[in-house]
Amino acid sequence: VNGNFIIGPSHPVATEVTGTQTGTVYSFRMWSYNSKIYPAGLVRVEPSFDYINQYGRTVPGDFSTMLVPNCFTAGANYCGEAAIWTRVVQVYVPRQARGQDPLPFIVSGDGVPSSIPSGLPTQAIEPILFPALDNLIRERRIPPMVAITVENGGQDAQGSQRGFEYDSMNGQYAEFIETEVLPMAEKAAGIRLTRDPAGRIAMGYSASGEAAFTMAWFHPELFGKVLSYSPTFTNQQWPHNPNLPGGAWQYHSQYAGPPPTQLLQTEGFNLPAPAAANQSTGLPLVPNSPRKPIRVWYEVGDFDGWYPNPMADGMHDYVLACENMARALAGKGYEYQFIFSRNAGHVDFATIKQTLPNAIEYLMQGYHRDDN
Repeated sequence: VNGNFIIGPSHPVATEVTGTQTGTVYSFRMWSYNSKIYPAGLVRVEPSFDYINQYGRTVPGDFSTMLVPNCFTAGANYCGEAAIWTRVVQVYVPRQARGQDPLPFIVSGDGVPSSIPSGLPTQAIEPILFPALDNLIRERRIPPMVAITVENGGQDAQGSQRGFEYDSMNGQYAEFIETEVLPMAEKAAGIRLTRDPAGRIAMGYSASGEAAFTMAWFHPELFGKVLSYSPTFTNQQWPHNPNLPGGAWQYHSQYAGPPPTQLLQTEGFNLPAPAAANQSTGLPLVPNSPRKPIRVWYEVGDFDGWYPNPMADGMHDYVLACENMARALAGKGYEYQFIFSRNAGHVDFATIKQTLPNAIEYLMQGYHRDDN
């Protein structure tokens, strides 16, 4: 059912995530020089992952806008590195998901273990997700469906390719998945993927969890379901976007930074009215936009924290952000489940192993196979 739920402090492993996967994994690699949407990578100058925490700077008088020196230059060697990205995509096809009928699917960011930035749990989602699908399909709780995991572009947070892809408040990442990743996944696995947004789950955790919601928000005609662990519904967008100065914080809450010096421009920005008209005041998007045809499942842990960087802007508390998002979704009548997990940290894999099967089942209830 819809609503808010508290679980924990113990987190028993769901039986559905145990066992050996019985389907087939197809994998392929992508390079930035073949991409039309992300043709070159962002590379941040840093001695370690903690560059932002230790050396990051904000605009004088404006804690909400991060200044990040980086090495980005299109297609050239700079700062001793080539500004390119490469990523692995894995496509899991369960035994039951065969034939030429269009298949529903989950597409997840932060795929494969090597792509997980330091500071996040080092476990991978694939060994949990793939058996869960097998068991749910076998028990006829969901239809036969595919899982696609997509590695990020590298590093983390402001100034990085990962942060640029996941934290940007626009439809670009959804368009990258739709036009560049999914056609290659179909070809690699020899399958057809449904075009029905009700059969397409965007999934992720941390920044990719926020990106999953962004995919559905800006392109509900492509992705109708969201599954997210510890989403960063905070002000982490970079470069600074004057149309949405609060970044993902502005999904649920008003922009808390200094007032803009001029009316913000919305021309060409993918926002429905009246949201576009409200940008000059920094009003939250979910309460001030027409309700979209999407269903959302997301979780936050009680030890999900305040991001420890210099942006002391009142827009970086992970737990508060997720609670505010629940209020916003409820206020607009969305179909959603918000899970508050006790005794759980950021991207808590004990919680994931406990909840993932029910999350998938909740999102897929009522889905009927289409033929397109």
